[in-house]
Amino acid sequence: MSGFSHLDESGAARMVDVSGKDVSARTATATGFVRLSAECVAALRAGNVPKGDALAVARIAGIQAAKRTPDLVPLCHPIAIHGVTVDLSVLEDGVSIKAQVRTADRTGVEMEALTCVSVAGLALIDMVKAVDPGAVITDVRVEEKTGGKTGVWRRSS
Repeated sequence: MSGFSHLDESGAARMVDVSGKDVSARTATATGFVRLSAECVAALRAGNVPKGDALAVARIAGIQAAKRTPDLVPLCHPIAIHGVTVDLSVLEDGVSIKAQVRTADRTGVEMEALTCVSVAGLALIDMVKAVDPGAVITDVRVEEKTGGKTGVWRRSS
């Protein structure tokens, strides 16, 4: 089992010890998409969503989620989150979500960025489900990460 960083010698799950790693500035950018009906897109653009400002609620939910990621992902390290940016863009077939999370710590913020996008999408669906009960979250993925031993990584496609 020694080839798996999150398993100990007996095969039990464990949190990796990052105390020996250097602190460095790190970022992660993740994206996702919420597919919506034309009626729902029109309601978002007109500001006519019955529950209120769906995009603002989704943005705040995403920020909160980034800060609470270790509470949701069992082996994720609690780290200092120094900045979170959540951009939501209403397009013809739904809402594009982009989040960037920043820290200066011993481990990266990819999980925080993914959690941010995912929960922003969930909050958006909660806000618009009366208008579009068929809304779907799709394509949640890391686009880029910086910092740490591996430096910069960018999605190629």
